[in-house]
Amino acid sequence: MSALNDPRVFFAAERTLLAWTRTSLTLMAFGFVVERFGLFVSALLAQHSETLQRGLSFWIGLSFILLGSLASVGAVVQYRRVLRTLQPVEVPTGYLTALGPWINLVVAFLGLALTAYLFRGSLL
Repeated sequence: MSALNDPRVFFAAERTLLAWTRTSLTLMAFGFVVERFGLFVSALLAQHSETLQRGLSFWIGLSFILLGSLASVGAVVQYRRVLRTLQPVEVPTGYLTALGPWINLVVAFLGLALTAYLFRGSLL
């Protein structure tokens, strides 16, 4: 348990959660770019008679998107663990402590939805 009785500890945890949110969004965006770039390159190189093949860039891109989703969920778990160690005086009254974790969980869900969409599109 924290014995500082200082709300700055709580706000430091909030900033850390925000940093992980940015990291997870960046990983997902990078994964999407890698996946789409591989599709672009294969479209440029493909003959008209061949079907487009998705190679290693497809799987690497999906892996980055899944890693971003996992980072988002992990950030929520860590944030909740930190909140359990704080004293009530360290959390400002009336502050919505659940807003940040909910946003991260939505980001994780959207990353999983994007992965499913890209994977399903590769099967068609």
